[in-house]
Amino acid sequence: MDELIRIAIAGYGNLGRGVEAAIPKNPDMRLAGIYTRRPPEQLVPLDGATPVFGMDALPDHGDRIDVLILCGGSKEDLPEQGPRLAALFNTVDSFDTHARIPEYFAAVDTPAKLNRKTALISAGWDPGMFSLHRAISEALLPDGATYTFWGDGLSQGHSDALRRVPGVAGGVQYTRPIRDAMDRVRSGSRPVLATREKHTRECFVVLQDGANAEEVRRAIVTMPHYFADYDTTVHFISADELARDHHAMVHGGFVIHSGNTSAASAHVIEYALKLGSNPEFTASVLVAYARAVHRLHALGQYGAKTVFDVPPGMLSIKSPEQLRAELL
Repeated sequence: MDELIRIAIAGYGNLGRGVEAAIPKNPDMRLAGIYTRRPPEQLVPLDGATPVFGMDALPDHGDRIDVLILCGGSKEDLPEQGPRLAALFNTVDSFDTHARIPEYFAAVDTPAKLNRKTALISAGWDPGMFSLHRAISEALLPDGATYTFWGDGLSQGHSDALRRVPGVAGGVQYTRPIRDAMDRVRSGSRPVLATREKHTRECFVVLQDGANAEEVRRAIVTMPHYFADYDTTVHFISADELARDHHAMVHGGFVIHSGNTSAASAHVIEYALKLGSNPEFTASVLVAYARAVHRLHALGQYGAKTVFDVPPGMLSIKSPEQLRAELL
């Protein structure tokens, strides 16, 4: 086997811990280090031998890392970290603010190209796996319509966004698909559905001492890209209730495409995920794409990339010969 791919983690929240757990399941990789904004001595990694550093050490560690996986949030962390770190390392991230992906791609692409680095953005399950299935379904059935439903489950990105609202001490957000809309889509009738007709959002929030509940609620439900386009309910609860009732991070969803190959022949394609841990599954996707980024970089394919730019075989530890013999 070739020398192990040296993976490093930038950010040690739920997603960073998921990456840490995923790396030992990939025998062609090793964890080169964890980089955090917290005092490094406060972190207790799964493997006590894993080195932990402050984020400010990254510029001096370019020769220690093959791929850096960015595990920060999409609202504030990645827009700053992604372009800056793509100038120094090959990177993978899970930027998931769909409306801002084109501008984020451009911001990462320039420094990565200038410094001959490969930076894959917006990997995960949506964007990521769901993106691939939307593209494949539309290519196979161009006379059709595609619908995406998320949940029932806890959204990491939306939960991170609401926790950054002034006056919020803690909280989580659940995405709820509207069942009637899903049934209409599965019928193949191709309904025209507004964003508000497909999902609701439900938030459970712990207020900071002295915070005004109505001001916090208004800031959440009017937040663009996250809550403004949905019927959003905000519940205010205690920190004990949050810890007791909302620690699980299940999620999932569906991509459904209905289309016709002729007037007499209608088809429905459905791809579904049911995730026991949103961050751990997302982390596993990031790790697989880190392998692909390492390979793309070796081929001189620099700049920003998305899941659409990566041949599926590059995700697998198996050789092309194995893939043809075992999976084709």
